[in-house]
Amino acid sequence: QVQVTESGGGLVQAGGSLRLSCAASGDTFSSYGMGWSRQAPGKERQFVGAISWSSGTTFYADDVKGRFILSRDNGKNTVYLQMNSLKVEDTGVYFCSPHRHMGILSESIYDYGSWGQGTQVTVSS
Repeated sequence: QVQVTESGGGLVQAGGSLRLSCAASGDTFSSYGMGWSRQAPGKERQFVGAISWSSGTTFYADDVKGRFILSRDNGKNTVYLQMNSLKVEDTGVYFCSPHRHMGILSESIYDYGSWGQGTQVTVSS
């Protein structure tokens, strides 16, 4: 079973950038699509993006498309979320998770069942 640990969050001014990392354990990591979600205080968890096992396919939520970039290094068991042109509304805790099923990618947070502890991203105005 793949377990994950997110890192790289912090405080940044609007317009700035951060790169989040999702380090995974398990020798089947490269077989799983990986998803990211975020949750702002008082709000429901929101899908952010997902990347296929081969990096050939990516999905992004409409409000991050063109600003966020997903990548992965299967040799390092790590997925990255590069966040550019950050906005105050990007503030929240960011989580990653493998898809529930090998080789599949989707845009529903309910299809990803092993979210980590998350990393806090705070964007100030």
